[in-house]
Amino acid sequence: MTTRREFLGQAGMGLAAATLLPTARALGANDRIRIGLIGAGDRGMEDLKTALKQPNIECVAIADIYSRRRDMAKQVVPNATMYDDPMKLLESKDVDAVINATPLHLHTKYFVAALQAGKDLYSEKTMTWDIPGAVECRKAAAASKQVVQIGLQHESSGELKDALQWIKDGKVGKVCSVDAWMSRNTPIGKGQWVRPVPSDCDPDHVNWKLFLDGRKEPKFDGFKYINWRLFWEFSGGNVTENMVHQVAWIITALDLDLPKSASMMGGVFSEKDKRQVPDTMMVSLEYPDLLVNWQSTFSNSRYGLGEHFLGDKGTIQHVSGSTDMVTGRSQSSITYLPEKVNNPETTVLKGESKDTDHMANWFECIRDRKQPNASVDNGYKSAIAAHMANLAYRQKRRITLEEAMAAKMDAYL
Repeated sequence: MTTRREFLGQAGMGLAAATLLPTARALGANDRIRIGLIGAGDRGMEDLKTALKQPNIECVAIADIYSRRRDMAKQVVPNATMYDDPMKLLESKDVDAVINATPLHLHTKYFVAALQAGKDLYSEKTMTWDIPGAVECRKAAAASKQVVQIGLQHESSGELKDALQWIKDGKVGKVCSVDAWMSRNTPIGKGQWVRPVPSDCDPDHVNWKLFLDGRKEPKFDGFKYINWRLFWEFSGGNVTENMVHQVAWIITALDLDLPKSASMMGGVFSEKDKRQVPDTMMVSLEYPDLLVNWQSTFSNSRYGLGEHFLGDKGTIQHVSGSTDMVTGRSQSSITYLPEKVNNPETTVLKGESKDTDHMANWFECIRDRKQPNASVDNGYKSAIAAHMANLAYRQKRRITLEEAMAAKMDAYL
């Protein structure tokens, strides 16, 4: 009988045959997939350009509430239909699959709506803005026949394949601690994520009501619209921007479920630039017999990002350089180092597995109706972990899973 860990290992190496999923428009291996993009900001356009590099992919529709972004997108895909409301795009029968690259607080809305419209979905991370949204999205996906890929690109990395294999082979032994980190730097006086507000970013060119999605703001705020990552009502800060990638990777490698509790400390220490979310932080996630620690700063990029899996038989050292905010690209490597006290083996191993293109994996799964590398289950677990950390920070205390699952929307604002 195949264990869940063996299944994950096989899936990571492209060997598992997941349950076939039907689609409204049956697609052959060479059929063109017609995609639509919701959210044509920098990340959305990066996703679109990545998608268009794949064979037999056509972008037929783009939706964005800001006219400038629709105009810029038109230059990339001049034949695509432009919409000022994402719901109008989802009504189109010409669209087979949708990329959801909206700001975090809108993920749940368009995640659920896309599935209800019968569209296959690539949804950027973090899967949702809050825990109730994660519950809703997982439920919607379970009831759907659609193929969903979460934008957790590390799930398609060659390093994950290597880590899964070493763990499966027993080389690492019992892991009681994982230490992870992520660091960046910017010129002094220029905070991470802070961007200039274009002159036409005003109520005449931005549908502020659609952006707010029920949130109450007294008047249009161009700075908040452009720099939504700085504010709790739209964002989860660097925990949902970057930690979630690494936590998802750790969850898959160690076959973890949900944390028992979370703690987080930090603050706005680097630049006083109107941001509410912290720029420096330390997170601890408590799992049964395991502690996952993650720390981050925006004031130094020397050590990039990485994880150390500390096992009683060996260590997995996964390190990357400082990542680019828009593309997420960096040089990375993974190494296995034996612990001689419990492991007479002296061989140091270097990972050699190749990455899988995350977007290409989604399209392949749309055609064969299989489960993509970054499943909704992984998106759910990593989202819960991230939101637990933020709730602990906001409440200035350790928070349990039970407390986090019961938290209302006000706890996130």
